[in-house]
Amino acid sequence: MARRRRGFGGGGSQRQMMQQVQKLQEEMLKAQEELGEETVEVTVGGGVVRIVMTGHQKLETVEIDPDVLDPDDVEMLQDLIIAAVNEAVDKSQDMAADRMSAFTGGLNIPGLGM
Repeated sequence: MARRRRGFGGGGSQRQMMQQVQKLQEEMLKAQEELGEETVEVTVGGGVVRIVMTGHQKLETVEIDPDVLDPDDVEMLQDLIIAAVNEAVDKSQDMAADRMSAFTGGLNIPGLGM
């Protein structure tokens, strides 16, 4: 008399589960690729510095209003650029986390979304 093995419901449902996992992985990869095409925009200093960054945290644009260029106050411009870049990185990471949370169910999984 043959004994039945108990498991996850047989070969058919296990195969179906693996197909679903593979589909989810493909969708996650596509979403990560799309993040590279999406951008966030940040302005600081009343709009004198504008930064555009992709969802992969790649800096695309830095615009500086020429009226803010003061050779006697380079530190102020440097501070504005640092603030703008940091804010753009934060927004870009938030956007990536938001997009990937659809796949992770809100779990913080290192490496996903970045």
